[in-house]
Amino acid sequence: MLRYLIILLYFSMSFSGFSMDDRKSLEENKRVDNIMAIKLNDEAKNQISQCINLLKEVFGQNLLGVYLYGSSIIGGLQKYSDIDIFVVLQRSIISEEKTILKTKLLTLSGIYMKSSTRPIEMTIVVKSEVNPWHYPPHFDWQYGEWLRDQFTKGNIEPWPTKEMPDLAVLITQVLLASKTLFGSNPDQLLSQVPYKDFMLAMADSLDNLMTEVKCDTRNVLLTLARIWNTVETDTICSKSDAAKWAIDRMPSEYKPVLQRAIAICIGETIEYWDDIETLVQPCADFMFGQINTQISSSKQSNNIRKSIRLGEY
Repeated sequence: MLRYLIILLYFSMSFSGFSMDDRKSLEENKRVDNIMAIKLNDEAKNQISQCINLLKEVFGQNLLGVYLYGSSIIGGLQKYSDIDIFVVLQRSIISEEKTILKTKLLTLSGIYMKSSTRPIEMTIVVKSEVNPWHYPPHFDWQYGEWLRDQFTKGNIEPWPTKEMPDLAVLITQVLLASKTLFGSNPDQLLSQVPYKDFMLAMADSLDNLMTEVKCDTRNVLLTLARIWNTVETDTICSKSDAAKWAIDRMPSEYKPVLQRAIAICIGETIEYWDDIETLVQPCADFMFGQINTQISSSKQSNNIRKSIRLGEY
């Protein structure tokens, strides 16, 4: 017994001897190790590292957690994939900080489909706005390449509202499959999203998604395939895997549309739709119908134990 007390006292004295600088150094080494362990090229890892340094510099002790999620973790980055980063803060962002963020991210993020550098999508929430959970949730700030023009013009808040139903999906993804880049693990800061709210968020995203079929064809088709897969199987998987799943369940005339979307996604062909343009909207409409049917069925279910899980494909 005395031997164990001596060992315990030794380790207690050793760790109490760590200075604040020592602990910061350990945290920094852990962060670097986490980034290096991710299967990304050096350029993407450098982008992520610069994003973390930016967030630490701007928010200091108010930065609670930073997480890498999305294609970087599930399925791997494809030709046009962006780097998805989720950030949890202690407090809301002030105007000066928003200006710093948008200015720096305009240089760190690659221009969608025009740059060899990866686009960055960064979503920032305040902990108290998402935990305890409520629907619809609110975000605090976001950067994405679809906002580049507005940010370039000096608009630091180019959105009509901070209400974001899609946070239900993002938070679920972060909790299921993410890499902690800084701070606490996500389950220490984020609440589980109830199944009914997750499904409600899926439904709320559909109408806006359908308006973009012509201008963002590949992404919309793959997103619809993923939503269809998720509402049918209660799982989340990569867009390419979801599209392959959907191809097996759709009429033969629409299969070439999703096959083209997959080929573009993985870089086997260029973005080209002219030869099958007449099939694109009907294909999207078909998946839209399947999704709505399944969501309607889910709303009538009283199974409170249902939950979303990570798919295995």
